[in-house]
Amino acid sequence: MVIKLLHAIFETGGKQYRVAEGDVIYVEKLPVEAGNDVTFDKVLAIVDGDTCKFGTPTVEGASVTAKVVRIGKGRKIHVFKFKAKKNYRKRQGHRQPFTQLQIQTINAGA
Repeated sequence: MVIKLLHAIFETGGKQYRVAEGDVIYVEKLPVEAGNDVTFDKVLAIVDGDTCKFGTPTVEGASVTAKVVRIGKGRKIHVFKFKAKKNYRKRQGHRQPFTQLQIQTINAGA
């Protein structure tokens, strides 16, 4: 028995993600509410078992649909700047916002 998995590589937020149906991923914050669906049209490649479709730069008619699970912030990182012998110290914290997505469907196009 041969199991074929459909994978897609798409771009959002300046980064590329390789996903299959049912995957849960974290992407840069998107302007959508939790519970809504979002569709990505910038699909760079589709891999279906032994066949591959690569776009130039995107695959025509291909899309990835995902459901927004939640919107949140990542763990805090601490940024500490100082200059030696100048009595300059600056401490900052940063929490990167993210959107958690669950991939629902991958449309391979025509």
